[in-house]
Amino acid sequence: MAGELRCVVVTPERQVLDEVVDFVALPMYDGELGVLPSRAPLIGRLGFGELRARRGELTQRYYIDGGFAQVRGNVVTVLTPRAIKAEEIDPQAATRALQAALAPAPTPDAQEARLKAQLRARAQLRISQRVRGEAG
Repeated sequence: MAGELRCVVVTPERQVLDEVVDFVALPMYDGELGVLPSRAPLIGRLGFGELRARRGELTQRYYIDGGFAQVRGNVVTVLTPRAIKAEEIDPQAATRALQAALAPAPTPDAQEARLKAQLRARAQLRISQRVRGEAG
């Protein structure tokens, strides 16, 4: 198992992924982190964005909505409130969410919440376009 990496993604409702992979890219709070086998242990805060798990030529993509990641002993564990497989993202729903988030906000707190909603919707649209092979 020295050259293998296990990726586990868990939400409060279910286990989304538990597979042996060659490489995992995590959307950390402050940028993307690539993980290969035998990486030094770490615990980090996730942002929202794309998680990629690659095994050979196959790459699985997921939208991750924050949470935490742990790398320890060739196991990458992701705890997140929401994980959506790229193929299951509804582009129309993400577009509607983006349009709603573009509306003016009455307060600074509401403005900040709408900005985060815009970024989340754009991330979902970007991941959806990648998996569907659209330009983006």
